[in-house]
This record gives sequence, structure tokens and C-alpha cells, in this order.
Amino acid sequence: MGRHNFKKLKVWENGITLASDNYKLTRTFPDIEKFNLISQMNRSAVSIPSNIAEGSSKSTDKHFKKYLENSLGSAFEWETQLIVSYNEGYVDKGKFEELENKILQIQKMLGKFIDNLND
Repeated sequence: MGRHNFKKLKVWENGITLASDNYKLTRTFPDIEKFNLISQMNRSAVSIPSNIAEGSSKSTDKHFKKYLENSLGSAFEWETQLIVSYNEGYVDKGKFEELENKILQIQKMLGKFIDNLND
């Protein structure tokens, strides 16, 4: 396997966009969430493209796959945090649905990427 150029991966680009969307969103949250939900969401959102980038440096598909799985885990974590944010009234229905669609797309892309890598 040749190393992947993470900047050319659509899933990485989508992850970067989601991270930016996340920061815009969490800036609107109440201060009480500064060290809780805001911090957690920011870390998991940034972790999605970061793990893709880090994994792309690995010399085997097996090692890259592990980082993609970590990225997928962060995507599920962030989705859960988005649901909590919506349930707490920090996100309106329209924004929730928009971001839910984005994270579901990233999860699907990561799942297919993982499935297509050789062990």
C-alpha cells in the first residue's frame, strides 16, 4: 500500500468542515458547558479528521485501518453529543438535522473506507 494523501480524501475534507461547523455551534452554547459538553464536542470533532490524517502516515493498510476506526468512533461520539445538545435545547431542530446528516455521511464514508482496506 502506498501512503494516502489525507488532503485529497473527501472524508477528511468533510471532517474538517464538520469541525468548523462544530466550533460555530459550540460558541453559542451556555458558559456552564464550557468545560463539559463544549470541550468534549470540540475534541471529538477535531479527532475525526485528525485520526484520518495521522493514519495516512502509516505504511500498512492494517495500521491505517486502526486510525480510521478511531475516527469512526469519534464520529459516533460526536453524534451522541449532538443529540444531547439537541435534547438540552442548545440546538434547534433545523441545525440538528443538518449536522446529523453530515455526521451520518461521514460515518458511512469511513465505514466503506474501512471495509475496502486490506487487513
